[in-house]
Amino acid sequence: MSEESVSLRPIAEADLPVVEGLVNDPEMLGEFQWYGWRDSQRYRRRWLESGLLEEGQWMLAVEVGGRFGGFVAANRSGVRPSAPYWSIGVQLLPHVRGRGIGTRAQRLLVDHLFAHSPVMRLEADTEAGNLAEQRVLEKLGFTREGVQRAVTFRAGAWRDVVRYSLLRTDPRP
Repeated sequence: MSEESVSLRPIAEADLPVVEGLVNDPEMLGEFQWYGWRDSQRYRRRWLESGLLEEGQWMLAVEVGGRFGGFVAANRSGVRPSAPYWSIGVQLLPHVRGRGIGTRAQRLLVDHLFAHSPVMRLEADTEAGNLAEQRVLEKLGFTREGVQRAVTFRAGAWRDVVRYSLLRTDPRP
């Protein structure tokens, strides 16, 4: 069987209802992403202003076999203005998970960020219990930097987060 095509593209207006559901529905978000109800219209407002491609924050649709399958995001961060970096993440629809699509989508995002911004460093973090995402980041060549204790509050408890980085100069699989 041939591998499904995975590509990235700007978020389209037709994607917004799915995006809004994806970020506000505990069933769709999955075990590690539900942080309570949020303003579901925030993405629509930002899309109207910038197409979700702002200077310090990019959000791109993950297209799987020609259909919307979720999104990848990158937020510019950094403690010094002279050394910004991107922090990346992915959120896929439930039926798309577990098929290697998140790995391919994040690889495309990494390639895009290094090709279209001069940053040296990318970061990603995930809850310590999210072993699947840790495997994905390691497959992409990210280096595990350590555990940050009690960084995020979810489901009534403080959670540890594992931080990963990838430098432009790092070898990539």
